[in-house]
Amino acid sequence: MIAGIDHFVLTVRSVDDTCAFYQRVLGFRRLDTPNLPTALLFGTQKINVHEVGRTFEPKAKAPTPGTADFCLVAARPLAEICASLEANGVAVEVGPVERIGARGPMMSVYFRDPDGNLVEVSDYGL
Repeated sequence: MIAGIDHFVLTVRSVDDTCAFYQRVLGFRRLDTPNLPTALLFGTQKINVHEVGRTFEPKAKAPTPGTADFCLVAARPLAEICASLEANGVAVEVGPVERIGARGPMMSVYFRDPDGNLVEVSDYGL
């Protein structure tokens, strides 16, 4: 019944800080549209970014910065992701380590964004 994920929402302390982080570290593209949430675009998906206290309806029951934990699939070798993290002063919390994802075995690296959300980036063996 479900084919995939179109987008998800991150509630953050600062839209600008969050967007700058994901643009710099992972190469996301920021999209600002009047009267709509700011979006971070990557691949064929996006993350809508809501600033705490300035969220859009409908929304989660208790949107709070730093409560997300999600996995992104890399479009480049994990070594390039790790190099970008290091170049941008982002501490790797775990990894690279083997994990089992939705498509099978993968290698993952874990780090945190400016709000403390746990971000996992995985490589299925490009």
